[in-house]
Amino acid sequence: MNKQQLAAKIWESANQMRSKIEANEYKDYILGFIFYKYLSDQLVQFVTKEGMTANDIKALSEKDLETVEFVQSNLGYFIAYDNLFSTWIASSSDFDESNVRDALSAFNRLISPTYKKLFEGIFTTLETGLSKLGESAGKRTKAISDLLHLIKSIPMNANQGYDVLGYIYEYLIEKFAANAGKKAGEFYTPHEVSVLMSNIIAHELKHKDTIEIYDPTSGSGSLLINIGEAVGQYAKTKDSITYYAQELKANTYNLTRMNLIMRGIKASNIKTRNGDTLEDDWPYFDESDPQGSYHTLYVDAVVSNPPYSQNWDPSFKDSDPRYSRFGLAPKTKADFAFLLHDLYHLKPDGIMTIVLPHGVLFRGGEEGEIRKQLIEQNHIDTIIGLPANIFFGTGIPTVILVLKQKRQHTDVLVIDASKHFIKEGKNNKLQACDIKRITDAVINRQSIDKFAKLVTKQTLCDNGYNLNIPRYVDSATAPESWDLHATMLGGIPNSEIAELHHYWQSFPQLHDTLFTPKSAAYSKLAIDKQHVHACISEHAEVLTFINAYNGTFNGFDDYLNTQLIQNWQSVTRNQQEAILSTELFTRLAPIALIDKYQAYQYLNNQWQIISADLEMMQTEGFAATRLVDPNMVIKKKNGQEAEVQEGWKGHILPFDLVQQTYLSDDVHTLAADETRLAEIASSLEEIFESFTEEEKESDTVKESQDGLAAAEVNKTAKTFLKEQQNSKTQFAEESYEAKIILASKLIDEEKALKKSVKDATTALHLKTKATIESLTDEQVNHLLQLKWIMPLCSELANMPNSVITQLTSNVQALADKYAVTYSQVASEIKTTEQELAEMMLELTGNEFDMQGLTELTSLLKGE
Repeated sequence: MNKQQLAAKIWESANQMRSKIEANEYKDYILGFIFYKYLSDQLVQFVTKEGMTANDIKALSEKDLETVEFVQSNLGYFIAYDNLFSTWIASSSDFDESNVRDALSAFNRLISPTYKKLFEGIFTTLETGLSKLGESAGKRTKAISDLLHLIKSIPMNANQGYDVLGYIYEYLIEKFAANAGKKAGEFYTPHEVSVLMSNIIAHELKHKDTIEIYDPTSGSGSLLINIGEAVGQYAKTKDSITYYAQELKANTYNLTRMNLIMRGIKASNIKTRNGDTLEDDWPYFDESDPQGSYHTLYVDAVVSNPPYSQNWDPSFKDSDPRYSRFGLAPKTKADFAFLLHDLYHLKPDGIMTIVLPHGVLFRGGEEGEIRKQLIEQNHIDTIIGLPANIFFGTGIPTVILVLKQKRQHTDVLVIDASKHFIKEGKNNKLQACDIKRITDAVINRQSIDKFAKLVTKQTLCDNGYNLNIPRYVDSATAPESWDLHATMLGGIPNSEIAELHHYWQSFPQLHDTLFTPKSAAYSKLAIDKQHVHACISEHAEVLTFINAYNGTFNGFDDYLNTQLIQNWQSVTRNQQEAILSTELFTRLAPIALIDKYQAYQYLNNQWQIISADLEMMQTEGFAATRLVDPNMVIKKKNGQEAEVQEGWKGHILPFDLVQQTYLSDDVHTLAADETRLAEIASSLEEIFESFTEEEKESDTVKESQDGLAAAEVNKTAKTFLKEQQNSKTQFAEESYEAKIILASKLIDEEKALKKSVKDATTALHLKTKATIESLTDEQVNHLLQLKWIMPLCSELANMPNSVITQLTSNVQALADKYAVTYSQVASEIKTTEQELAEMMLELTGNEFDMQGLTELTSLLKGE
């Protein structure tokens, strides 16, 4: 299984196991045990690398003080053999709940003094919550054992470990958040929002050799981790980043520490605090950490998603250096208190991104004054309006504010991204192309119609320092207007045709081919409406456009082949997509009308597949492409669900792709048989439907409808055949007897064919397995080309067709809009009324009916 499949399996199993425990609470148990497994496996890997044998590891004990101190000095902690995760799940182990309690207690006792702040109390949430996993010790032991065996399959070896474990951890946190409702906001920022903020910051910091980043409301730590990954696109080593995190809630604070540690970040690069950010700021005074606590914290980047509009205590904060220059946020809304806190901790060339509710852009009072000061002192760089319903547990619209201590510009970039999302379940979600579009706009700082606007400081001042996005960016779809002249007299207004100007700039002659003048201000369609698509598709300018587009992608498949397949070993996965997107945008630069961000989405979709495969290849070697895995499915056995093997599946190369490529004759033969089976089923249904009601009451047909078709129909058919043979006459084609005989033949053919298809399917499946296992390197490369590269190239090649289809739709819509004039409609109404009046003259009724009819007839005739 790749990491996505493994994560999904763990979530599915965890969801079944957690029973009545709330998702938000259950996460603390499963994530805590995942973290303990990580620490255990890290220790085993470390001592193995240092030369310890399996027997040496079995002898690991806290009584061996020299070994304890050696391991502590390198890892920061020590775990004895009896307390290792692997020991717990060993088949020979007599596991009990007390093993976990003893191990967690020992862990806390054996933390290195140097790393006490990082590790101390990290398992408190897990330790205190174990009692909720069952009413008795026996039930708790079983629940814990089930959890341990659930997560034992997570690999944590070598270079695969950090990525796979981190991915699964983040996957589970997101899943728990999605199921935890309003509580989710306490610990999780949706991944896409986190990536967007991280990409903006990473681009700003790409020139720095060492980076310090800080999240004062760190939650699960995902924002900090994503910045680290985003910075990795610019070839910085992860050891060049120092992470500062502060979190108020103890169990969420533990999530931060666990998540950072499991990403392979050096312990000395992780600085965390459990406390109230607004009440207990850096510097703090910790005797065990004088260097890290006695100095004010200034960092390169601050990123945060604080709790929205919560109460805080502004008392005695007037002299607080965080707020003295700008003012105090109102006590019922701490949004600006968090923002000013973040800004205060920036170095002069630092950058911050913060997610806040939309109201911070326009609310008055103290907030209005703070906003004015931030604008006047030139700190606000960019405002990004996000789609509504993008955060778990709240549908309120939110914004990302980008601020800096020192800026070259005095204007503010306002971006309205509220319309850029896809619907996913109950929530809206930013796509990769949306993130790219927003990030590019921030980097390039340019106005884009209906999306982004550079607003001068003077304009903001003239608007009373109100930053409400619709004041500056109109992203609303314009209401449809109707031209009165065209509505009454026909024709298409030239002004409405001109709204398609971006097409006419590329196809000026096509405009004259499609439309002919009706008057100075109006035109009409020059061809039949049904021929519009053909006219556009075959026009010389459009053909030139398609050829130019195709020309820009000449050799693109070879380029991808070289980058991804020929050089698969040297691909740096966290940088490669950026390299490919640059190549894609460079090729698309001279081509008008093509949405480069849609092209990027195609690239990103395909990259998810390629990257997952590359991860396995780079971890397991090229031989991984020739591996097959057992296809495990959940089936009910003796009333209980059990995981059983159902055939095989390709580790990297899908069975159906291999079959289509190298076993096509077998596939076509099998497909022909399956088609014939479908034809037989259809013919049998047709025969049974053709029986009369009386014939359907016969025992043969009745029985066949109850699922005994073969036996009853064949028995009756033999009787009819014998009768036909004795009488030496043929039954009429539509007779009951002839239909039963035909049905019998079809049933026999179906039975034989079903067995043949079943045997052929099994044979093809095993042949595919053998084919994958014996592929040559050249064949593997060809299959990777088909899996990785051809789908992307096909989607890109089809993009001009989308342009043609959209233009066709727009032109046809214009033609339809004014195809019928008001006078024609009025005439048709009048004619219909006259016809109805004539018909009503033939109606009869009582005295009152006739009076009503007479009045209605007069109205219809206009009398």
